[in-house]
Amino acid sequence: MNISDVKIRKTFPEGNLKAIVSITIDNCLAVHEIKIVQGNDRLFAAMPSRKDENGIYRDIIHPIDPETRDEFDKIILSAYERYVALEKIMNDEEVTE
Repeated sequence: MNISDVKIRKTFPEGNLKAIVSITIDNCLAVHEIKIVQGNDRLFAAMPSRKDENGIYRDIIHPIDPETRDEFDKIILSAYERYVALEKIMNDEEVTE
């Protein structure tokens, strides 16, 4: 399995929610509404979830094993960090013009 594309859909400058992301797996399966969240110790990718009848949020889709989850986090967070760095460069260029 290969994450073939990561799209940063929206970023949030304030608060713990940093971005909403979509990924494509093996050029044939899209997963939307992945959230990049600032936790107590680190950023992480929160899989799409829905609130059940007891008010508990449950993932709709998620990696089964820790190794796959780590790989998802690594790829998604790396794409987010590149996006933020590029956005900063573009904003710095606008200020200097």
